[in-house]
Amino acid sequence: HNRTHSFPTRRSSDLYGNTVAGRQVDIRALVAGRVVKTHDELREGGHIKAGETLLVVDPFDYKAALDEAKAQRAESAARLAEQQASLASDRTSLEHARAQLELARSDVARAKQLVTRGNLPERALDDRRQIVLQRQQAADQFANSISIWNARIAQTRTTAQRLDVIIARAERRLSETELKAPFDAYVTEVSAQVGRMISVNDKVATLIDQDWIEAKFSLTDSQFGRIMAREGKLEGRKVEVHWTLGGKTFTYAATIARVAARITSASGGIDVFARILDPSAPVPLRPGAFVALSVEDVKFNDVIRIPSTALYDGDTVYAIVDGRLDPRKVEVVGTSGSDLLVRGPFKDGEEIATTRISTPGKGVLIKKLTPSAKPVATGESKAP
Repeated sequence: HNRTHSFPTRRSSDLYGNTVAGRQVDIRALVAGRVVKTHDELREGGHIKAGETLLVVDPFDYKAALDEAKAQRAESAARLAEQQASLASDRTSLEHARAQLELARSDVARAKQLVTRGNLPERALDDRRQIVLQRQQAADQFANSISIWNARIAQTRTTAQRLDVIIARAERRLSETELKAPFDAYVTEVSAQVGRMISVNDKVATLIDQDWIEAKFSLTDSQFGRIMAREGKLEGRKVEVHWTLGGKTFTYAATIARVAARITSASGGIDVFARILDPSAPVPLRPGAFVALSVEDVKFNDVIRIPSTALYDGDTVYAIVDGRLDPRKVEVVGTSGSDLLVRGPFKDGEEIATTRISTPGKGVLIKKLTPSAKPVATGESKAP
């Protein structure tokens, strides 16, 4: 017999599934060329650390392109400096030409007064006017030259900007001759070796994130619906993952991260993915392992957990009152492994009969022979 205690209980569903990669990427060549170096771990089952160089493509052509672009950029910078110097010279010359023009105009004004008084011939005034026109022409030429230099400088600066883009692209191409691991990963599907010519977008290998391993399993419609109806979501629910290896079972803590977008047509259930919190301990866990899972089901309040042997006729459990059986009607609300979760009129600490009895009934006397012995019915019963 057992003593009853009413308490909140969660069902635990025992399921099976397999581990899958939570994140995996196909590493592909970003530039074309001959492979000149590979990482020692770039092989099936290898282990690569984040930031380590997986593969190096011959960088000669890409370095040459970068050097050529830098040389053109330096030439452009020298041309720009020359044009700016010429611009500054013409600006100075324009200031001098304008000053000389003002002097010539003042001289013409004085000559007009002298001609009016008859102190200067008309021809002398015309000569001074001719000088004004010449100096005006010189000033205009310098102004036009300045406009031309400004246009040339703008063009040279645009060329320099274009060369800066070419240099940045060449630097990026040069850096892309080295492929680096984006995260700590297991290596699989390797297809590049030293000496091989590869083209852009050729597959080099597949990397599986060693810190992002998930357990994939399926819930039936009833399991999924029960949990969703009671608690609204699966995400965040804790899961225990058990991996049996070499006769020993290792346990990993996990949390449900996501639910598949479609119902599995073959089983009628839905696939669920639980992210393993630490796939490296107690032993490293990789994708493809067959695992058992313990998933918390819905929470039941005010229930009693009893062995299935304690239930009779689907709705009756016998309490033991003063050493005799006393039937109690119960409602079976769920299961927990091989046990049942029932709700009924029991008091805390009240004893119930759990050993199967062939002829149970109200008032049947129960005797315990020893603390470890099973209770037996004596065949006596109280009068109704």
